[in-house]
Amino acid sequence: MSIKHPIIAITGSSGAGTTSVTRFFQHIFRREKINAEIIEGDSFHRYDRAAMKAKMIERTAAGDNHFSHFGPEANLLADLEDLFREYGESGRGKRRYYIHDQDEAKRYGAEPGTFTEWQDLPESTDLLFYEGLHGAIKTNKVDVASHVDLRIGVVPIINLEWIQKIHRDKAQRGYSTEAVMDTILRRMPDYINYICPQFTQTHVNFQRVPTVDTSNPLIANDIPTLDESFVVIRFANPHGIDFAYLLSMIHDSFMSRPNIIVCPGGKMGLAMQIIFSPLIMQLMDKKRRSR
Repeated sequence: MSIKHPIIAITGSSGAGTTSVTRFFQHIFRREKINAEIIEGDSFHRYDRAAMKAKMIERTAAGDNHFSHFGPEANLLADLEDLFREYGESGRGKRRYYIHDQDEAKRYGAEPGTFTEWQDLPESTDLLFYEGLHGAIKTNKVDVASHVDLRIGVVPIINLEWIQKIHRDKAQRGYSTEAVMDTILRRMPDYINYICPQFTQTHVNFQRVPTVDTSNPLIANDIPTLDESFVVIRFANPHGIDFAYLLSMIHDSFMSRPNIIVCPGGKMGLAMQIIFSPLIMQLMDKKRRSR
């Protein structure tokens, strides 16, 4: 953790909605004129797309049916920790990009499914913002979470997470429902062992709970909308949180426990703006006063 060079991390599994949450934060950064360097977790995968497919075939042949991007062996977690440590100490570090599609291929000059070369971070950034699978991971080998000043979890209930992933992978990547479910099942042990424990390390968790039937995610024709959901917002440490103010500003919200606010799903963006704007400005104020 660092006063001079703060780090914010959004962590959640594939299909959880971390990309949408990142957009809410980008609105805050633009409004407050904060120069944030955004790091995507995919760029710290160990293997490119072709190499990962080959590695999964190799591991499956050896009897390992659960090798996945959710686990540490398929990621450069030590490098991620090094980036966070170096950025916290000096505001410097190295990053690369993972190329997801043809649009990004044109932008970065590399083939889809590959990485760009490592490059130095721009100088004079205000903060580092991470969005991906492992922003709050802690194992017996790495402790990424300890370097992050504000850790946020995005955790839809499991059936909703599956529905979002099935729809995204079918629409954007051309996968069949069966192929997506194979991926989900392959990842399940790593999900339990390496994704879920991160949500005990986060400062704030956002969990979306649909109010429509999601009992069979394999046949869902549509993703439940925000207006068809509630959002459960859990604060790890409620000390200093003005819950009365939050309840007055986020209409139709209520408290279900002393550290939990529940609000209509359509108010999630508003809730994030109200909750995180002052927290981000506190980080910026501490940064300015440390100079």
